[in-house]
Amino acid sequence: MNFKNTRELLELCNKHHLPISAIMRQRECGLGETTADLVNDKLRKTLEIMRNSAKQPIQTPEKSIGGLIGGEAKKLSLHLSKGKSICGNVLSKGITYAMAVLEVNASMGLIVAAPTAGSSGIVPGLLLALQEEYKISDERLIDALLTAGAIGYLAMRNATVAGAVGGCQAEVGVASAMAAAAAVELMQGTPEQSLYAASTVLMNMLGLVCDPVGGLVEYPCQNRNASGVANALIAAELALSGIKQLIPLDEMIDIMYSVGKRLPSELRETALGGCAVTPTGCTLCSHA
Repeated sequence: MNFKNTRELLELCNKHHLPISAIMRQRECGLGETTADLVNDKLRKTLEIMRNSAKQPIQTPEKSIGGLIGGEAKKLSLHLSKGKSICGNVLSKGITYAMAVLEVNASMGLIVAAPTAGSSGIVPGLLLALQEEYKISDERLIDALLTAGAIGYLAMRNATVAGAVGGCQAEVGVASAMAAAAAVELMQGTPEQSLYAASTVLMNMLGLVCDPVGGLVEYPCQNRNASGVANALIAAELALSGIKQLIPLDEMIDIMYSVGKRLPSELRETALGGCAVTPTGCTLCSHA
């Protein structure tokens, strides 16, 4: 059940009439002495950490190490509870949870890198929001994590998920692609539709730079995690509606990597360009 690219993954799905999550689970079981039970146990622990990091800051906000973020998730949660949200429940909850996870990360709490610390809020943000809105079981959410993992694995194998190499498109972009693909499967979409959604996300986020203010994974990373949830949700909706993505995910991963390598070093996590060198960004840097 091993696969090197999305073409091979889709061939396996079609040949065995299985979703991406099932192929990914079998792939994991083929690594060493790993069993399906062990894979599921590890994913339950992963889900527990994701849920805690998404909910904790809403109850007890904590300032980040650099002091640039902290308390945003609670404000969003209160805004939603007052009926003032203009985004709807799924998106509002998704961006709340995504920003919450970044608060935990930036205050040295426990998070799941999905695929990186700087993009760790997107997958749990969207999946937990969908779970609550549609009363989805934890077991199905574990399947969704496997689907997300398959997309992340392919991006790591064939490109990069590091902002220092490919810009924020490689971190928030890939995380959003992972979330989009997982959301499609969670909502009964086909493997092909999951891959359409992932490709659409990367297309929409192509060229996104990595420019952390003060060199810290706090700002604008937190806002981009919220935007990543929105992008993933849009891409999933498009795919589920039957809209095809013209550029295959394999090609989109390749071009994302190519674009990332062409970004100047100032726009790849060095804090020497973008938001980091605005007058206000430089002022905040001196206080961080």
